[in-house]
Amino acid sequence: MTHRELMSAFPAHQQTNDAFDDRVLRAAIAAYLGRYRGQSRLHTGSDLRIYLSWCTSQHLNPLSAGRADIERYVRWLQETRCYQPSTVSRRLSVVIGFYRTCVIDQILPYSPADYVRRPPVPAESPTLGLGHLQFEALITAARLSGNMNDFALVAMLGLLGLRIFEACGANIDNLGEEHGHRVLKIRGKGDKPVLIPLPPAVARAIDRAVDGRTHGPILLNHYGARMDRHAATRRLKALTDGAGIRIARMHPHMLRHTFVTTMLDAGVSLRDVQIAARHADPRTTMRYDRARKNLDRHPNYILAAYMASGT
Repeated sequence: MTHRELMSAFPAHQQTNDAFDDRVLRAAIAAYLGRYRGQSRLHTGSDLRIYLSWCTSQHLNPLSAGRADIERYVRWLQETRCYQPSTVSRRLSVVIGFYRTCVIDQILPYSPADYVRRPPVPAESPTLGLGHLQFEALITAARLSGNMNDFALVAMLGLLGLRIFEACGANIDNLGEEHGHRVLKIRGKGDKPVLIPLPPAVARAIDRAVDGRTHGPILLNHYGARMDRHAATRRLKALTDGAGIRIARMHPHMLRHTFVTTMLDAGVSLRDVQIAARHADPRTTMRYDRARKNLDRHPNYILAAYMASGT
């Protein structure tokens, strides 16, 4: 997201009358976003734009905001937009980071967000991955699909654990070999280069999608252009429906959850799963798995088994 797009959150008649203040705000936005790269910068800019747009709707200059104003913004995210606690926490973190940068650059004497209470985030993720049999059914449906991109999409998300922007952004030129292993070089979170080894099944799926091409994206949409997250979501929904998988809402990140939980089920150590998923904190890895474990061990199953003779 460009700085011009961010500043478009302020209609001209609602921006500060002082041109100097307007330039200061632009400089503050540029300085904050300049700390990020790649997709992290894009997503941070998107979250900051939401806050700036809210300030415009409240006729509030962001550089004059107080703690009470940011508390009102948090309540708006929770009560009006009805975002999940994790989303509210992430968007509040962006606001906190923005004001912290303003203090570092001596634009503000102190941060109005320093003492804003962060919303509690549940220890478990609200998103559940697919079960083992569901995942096998999805892989089979993708392998038998007439769309050659389906198998590669499911393999890259569910067997490599790629984020959707990493899978859609992967190019044929990034395929290669290292020490006898077929590998895929991607740009991960924070624009960090990552080398991903390809198991034989995944390599075959990618070769099928590439189909002899030498350049361009690995995954293509229906029109032969680079697949995006929206096209990927539609393909996954079609595959789950065709495989008879009963799930309320299928989306690409669910396969990353499945990647983590399936590895843990297979006996891979938490540390190795953390490395494979590229999580900075092992608690993030465990958060992916905890909700599913709670369901697996739910006492309802114990009671039903105990009363099986009568039911």
